Amino acid sequence: MNKLTQLILDDMRPALGVTEPGAIAFAVATAREHASGTLQEIHIILNSGMYKNAFTCGIPNSNEVGNAHAAALGYVAGDASKGLECLDGVTGRHNMLVKELLKEGKVIVTLGEISSRIYIHVVITTNEGTATVTIRDAHTNIIEITENGRVVFSQRQKEGVKVIKEEGVPLIHHYTLHQILHYVKTVSDDELRFIGKAYDLNLALFDEAIKSRRTTFAHYLYNKNGQQIISSDEQTSASLLCNAAIEARVLGLPHPAMSITGSGAHGIIATLPLYASARVNGYTNEQLLRATALSYLVCMYIKEYSGKLSAFCGCAIAAGTGMACGLAYLKGGTLKTLTLTIQNMASSITGMICDGGNHGCTMKGIVAVDAAYQSVGLALEGIAIGHVHGINGKTPEETMRNMGLIASPGMVKTEGVIVDIMKGKQ
Repeated sequence: MNKLTQLILDDMRPALGVTEPGAIAFAVATAREHASGTLQEIHIILNSGMYKNAFTCGIPNSNEVGNAHAAALGYVAGDASKGLECLDGVTGRHNMLVKELLKEGKVIVTLGEISSRIYIHVVITTNEGTATVTIRDAHTNIIEITENGRVVFSQRQKEGVKVIKEEGVPLIHHYTLHQILHYVKTVSDDELRFIGKAYDLNLALFDEAIKSRRTTFAHYLYNKNGQQIISSDEQTSASLLCNAAIEARVLGLPHPAMSITGSGAHGIIATLPLYASARVNGYTNEQLLRATALSYLVCMYIKEYSGKLSAFCGCAIAAGTGMACGLAYLKGGTLKTLTLTIQNMASSITGMICDGGNHGCTMKGIVAVDAAYQSVGLALEGIAIGHVHGINGKTPEETMRNMGLIASPGMVKTEGVIVDIMKGKQ
């Protein structure tokens, strides 16, 4: 199997609800397995990206939001064996128990470092002792578990993420855009068939959005598309599919998305607009899967510079740029077209802030789809913002690197301001 195929395969993960509440619940559920006795306190320390992304984010099978609620649900109902889908079995009874825990003040959430590096540290204290779980760099990457101060598990990396780096450099950064495009064009059909699972999950999530009475953007976009899922208007169909699914996700509707780079919203933006384009224009399933592989890899390229959770909207900027490249590929674009598309995306929406996983992600997704279609349309005509301007580089690799650097280290202070604003609203 090609290394790039393996990279995508290792990165794709089903996630129920926004990834950060799921990761918090997973960490607490894991710690609970190592704690016996009557609960006295759950203390969670989160890096800034984790803290803000779950701050007002909907939680599956619950009408509540936020870090503390996700943690409490992880304790009373989480099934750690299900990873990011650990809250799949939450019931009304569990929600009642959580309200009692929170009312009693047994869940404490602390903001840790201002950083794009994922960090979750859980301490469960009971009348019989303590248990801790520490997660670092990836949402389910447990690096240490302790029981009463004794380390019972320790590792620096999970097996599934070993392929990400070679010689200390992220694997994706060993490739140029030209090499990635060559891979997309030449890899066997069989190697890419697994990507179809992303469409199975993400389209089912879209269906939940259309059926739900809680969604609002979804129904507006559906009406705008003539009450059709796929109409003759490609861009409107793409926006409907993509952003209805994002809305369902951030509201916590009970259906998983297929995440990429640790984010379900990234996975949705990287895929569903491409599906709409394929349906409207009659592209084959093979073309769609190849375009999706390109979309994923460009997204990963940018995210390895920006960090998993940063102050800029990786959904719109990284996944949106990947999706734009996928669109350009479907429409017959060349390497030059992809380069110009990246320049247009870099010059337009780079710098869009991330103020957590919340209803606002839907609006950001709408902007990302619009920017992608404009960027591709211009690039296909040979029109783009030149490399001498702004953050654009002389090569597409330089441009993508610069996009990522705007987030980390560029927007670290911005991250702190965003979190301060959010904390001030409590």
